[in-house]
Amino acid sequence: MSLILYGAPLSPFVRKVDVLLREKGVEFENESVNIMPMPDWFKEISPARRIPVLRDLTVGKEGTEGTIPDSSAICAFVERKFPEPAFYPDDAFELGRATWYEEWADSELAGRIGMGIFRPILFPRFQGKESDIAAASKTWREDLPPLLDYLEGELEGREFLAGGAISLADIAVTCQMTNLELVAGLPDAGRWPNVTAHTERMRDRPSFAPNLAICRKIVKESVDLDA
Repeated sequence: MSLILYGAPLSPFVRKVDVLLREKGVEFENESVNIMPMPDWFKEISPARRIPVLRDLTVGKEGTEGTIPDSSAICAFVERKFPEPAFYPDDAFELGRATWYEEWADSELAGRIGMGIFRPILFPRFQGKESDIAAASKTWREDLPPLLDYLEGELEGREFLAGGAISLADIAVTCQMTNLELVAGLPDAGRWPNVTAHTERMRDRPSFAPNLAICRKIVKESVDLDA
């Protein structure tokens, strides 16, 4: 086994790489990193102080040699090194759209779900405190719906986001949506039927199962933000 994925299972960015590797049937090792505080050895290989980082032991075993930080950079490496099955569309325009959806998920969707809902609910629990339900509810009611409206429209009449087949775009979006589901459930299927159906289809793929099984044990219970 030549690949090591450093990170934490609750991270949607770690999940993105984990799922892609499993979809491609690539053997790898997950190595958990406690990022609060982040150990010095990990700071060396993650200059942006983020997870995940991938190490290819065939390139280097120590220090920065053989390492790639950032989930998008890692996924590009994985796609080139293990091209089958493909997770980036061949068509130039569809490739651009898939890359856009990935970036949108990793920035806009992650910002609302991760910073606005996931962290306020879960992180205080790790410190033995009460979840900040007020902050999470505000994001749920005011900030998240416009993004879900956009995604709902993009999925209209489509099973997948780009190229007519599963791509990294679908994985990236679902990795954010499953973090939402872990702590607060999925949004209203009546208002966003395409979003919820897409998330459920992707979430139920075998490639998501190992990571989500671990995450569910950690989270244990979700919060009803509609209450």
